[in-house]
Amino acid sequence: QVHLLEFGGGLVQAGGSLRLSCAASGSIVSINVMGWYRQAPGKQRELVATISSGTTTYADSVKGRFMISRGNVKNTVSLQMNSLKPEDTAVYYCKADIKVVTGRDNYWGQGTQVTVSS
Repeated sequence: QVHLLEFGGGLVQAGGSLRLSCAASGSIVSINVMGWYRQAPGKQRELVATISSGTTTYADSVKGRFMISRGNVKNTVSLQMNSLKPEDTAVYYCKADIKVVTGRDNYWGQGTQVTVSS
């Protein structure tokens, strides 16, 4: 069993900052890619940022404002979100490509709400 748990969502005014964290737990052998996705009401889930072996990718809409990093605690990932805009409002999901004893699969967290008021 593998579980991903997100922390840090909330309500913030435009221009403010939030930090999301995600912790993976369970029978984990190794983690390759960790990332953040988001889904706004009425829209499809979209990639926000990923990190793998120190290499990061970002959606164009968040470049220069968001930063993804692996935590000092094993199997964690964070997303620092600065200069937030109302259009960043969404449920944010953590995703990880995890190897367990029986194989490799993608796992998702339950999501955390981020609301940016104008």
